Amino acid sequence: MANYYPPVSFHFKVEVPGLAPGSLDVRFTEVSGLSVDMETEEVVEGGENRFVQKYPIRARYPELVLKRGLLLNSEIVTWIRECIEDFKITPRNIDIMLLNDEHQPLVTWHLVKAFPTKWAVSDLNAASNTVAIETMHLFYQYFTVDRA
Repeated sequence: MANYYPPVSFHFKVEVPGLAPGSLDVRFTEVSGLSVDMETEEVVEGGENRFVQKYPIRARYPELVLKRGLLLNSEIVTWIRECIEDFKITPRNIDIMLLNDEHQPLVTWHLVKAFPTKWAVSDLNAASNTVAIETMHLFYQYFTVDRA
């Protein structure tokens, strides 16, 4: 059997259709929220107090959270402001790719109909020596996964 090493989690990229793949706007330092769980309903067994039945209802996806250094003149932030401030909600699909050592996708998550729910910037503190980080929360309906 050949040796197998799990891929590293720090080599990834984010693509948003309509934005140039090489632009600074899609370079993030952290991505979280790629998970799914099954929502269930519990029904007590009639006449049998020892058992509770669980039935599946629907899949539930958490919000996607993207973090990066604060970027000026950002197309993504312009889209977020249009959605949140002007209430012109235009969902976008988002692709998140885990890359191999040759920069080719190993796994791609295709998020469907994402739209922003929150934007925040890290605390400003004159006593610390840190980069200003912006955080974006996006709701999405579901994702599909492609594996190499």
